[in-house]
Amino acid sequence: MQYLLIGIILILALFAIRLSKQHGIPALLLFILLGMGFGLLGLDFQDFQLADGLATVALMVIMFYGGFGTNWKMAKPVAKEAIILSFLGVITTALLTGLFCHFVLGFGMMEAMLVGSIVGSTDFASVSNILRSKNLNLKYNTASLLELESGSNDPTAYTMTMVFLSVIIGSDLSVPLLILSQVALGLAVGFVFAFLFSWYLQKQSTQEDGLSAVLMAAAMLITFAAASLIGGNGYLALYILGIYLGNKQFRGKRDIIFFFDGFTEIMQIALFFVLGLLSNIQDFIAAFPVALFIMLFMTLLARPLSVWGLMFPFKLKHKQLGMISLAGIRGAAAIAFAILAVNSGAQFSVDIYHIVFGICVLSSLVQGSLMPTAAKALKMLDPNDTVLQTFNYYQDKAEIGFLETRIHGKSYLVGRQVKDLRLTFDFIVAKIEREGRTVAPRGHITLQEGDLVVLGGEKHFDHTGHDLTEFTIPKGHHWDGKAVKDLDMASDSLVVMVQRNGDEVIVPLGDTQLHAGDKVILLQVEVGSRSSAASSACSDADNYY
Repeated sequence: MQYLLIGIILILALFAIRLSKQHGIPALLLFILLGMGFGLLGLDFQDFQLADGLATVALMVIMFYGGFGTNWKMAKPVAKEAIILSFLGVITTALLTGLFCHFVLGFGMMEAMLVGSIVGSTDFASVSNILRSKNLNLKYNTASLLELESGSNDPTAYTMTMVFLSVIIGSDLSVPLLILSQVALGLAVGFVFAFLFSWYLQKQSTQEDGLSAVLMAAAMLITFAAASLIGGNGYLALYILGIYLGNKQFRGKRDIIFFFDGFTEIMQIALFFVLGLLSNIQDFIAAFPVALFIMLFMTLLARPLSVWGLMFPFKLKHKQLGMISLAGIRGAAAIAFAILAVNSGAQFSVDIYHIVFGICVLSSLVQGSLMPTAAKALKMLDPNDTVLQTFNYYQDKAEIGFLETRIHGKSYLVGRQVKDLRLTFDFIVAKIEREGRTVAPRGHITLQEGDLVVLGGEKHFDHTGHDLTEFTIPKGHHWDGKAVKDLDMASDSLVVMVQRNGDEVIVPLGDTQLHAGDKVILLQVEVGSRSSAASSACSDADNYY
């Protein structure tokens, strides 16, 4: 019977995902509501110990795969801001929330600080789910900033939770020593095991036997256990492991991505469903007013004050700061830390689980639902790009890459048949799009003006990440109106592609003129550094924004 029930729950979760995509409701919130619904139907579940174990495993997977999917090349320009928010931002938000709970809501000081610590971090699963499902490619690298911040800030909240729990329980552990060991040992273990497993992956391939995913799961478990055994932060170690390995190229990586794609989805469904099932509707209603006040304070004051205050030296745009402030969604990690507090044996004067649960449900509902609307209202969406490029696993899923080119009227290809193209390299004409319909590229098909030809071939993995630079030409830039042959570039630089009007891709010739708004891709042969002319062009472009 229980297997039938699990199957029904998974089917309903699939419907929840579809509903989320159609109506903009965060999918993870629907999983929670699904669990609460089964609770109302009589499915009784109050095993906090089992829930704690499930939450730990689920967070391990989410933290590791969050790091694994982070595109470091995209995130590096905003790494300072993201790391500051993931550390000092969590601390500031937690302390402000704790003071509010104590002085306004009447919590005891230590309990108030514990609640603030538990809900101090931004939830990666919720943020990444909304960014991907709504394709919210945010300007100024904001999507990468949010991805890196939300993926790396749970360890800070976990450490703060452990500190205040220790104080409440009366443990004789040294708080400074606890914090130092959590952070230092977590970082050390993460980097050591990341290096070791990276070395092993390069030397020993498990692709032929389909065991790459097994090896990665073992690496995840070993790293977490090793960090925890010596007093380090296992979640921080896992995130370091994930981000290090995820930005390496190795055989079998596609197997790992496909496995963890499905496994992470199942773990998220199971975790959020169980968290919803664990809640008692009467206790949830009783805690609702307090949860609402805390959520509103965090959304309107604590998170914005932390973001605007800490980001002031970086001079981010106001609308960007507003978007970052709104994206501070509370979720799975907070509820998991609340379960940890309940299982600690400490006595509390307030219902910590249902207060935290209520905060997360409201945060996901309000902030999660408002993010797409706010991105449009603040004009933060970049229509020329896709947010999926900020996630490694979308770029690494296929070993086949595709290029497309438009057949223009003066092209020598007009009137030629596909069989006469004589593609010297290992490319194939994958399809032809003509007047809104797809044409199968058989040998006798003749190319016409306006055809969009799609070429397929083996994807090239850029191991250095330094050779290609992308920037958009602003109005007034000294390249605006110039032909490619007249650009002041060094001999080691080349304009390899121009994107115009959002969708028109131009393979540049010497007499191709560049215009304001064109997105230019530059190749610089000097590995690890830009040529001076290219650097100057990009720097000048940045100064216009």
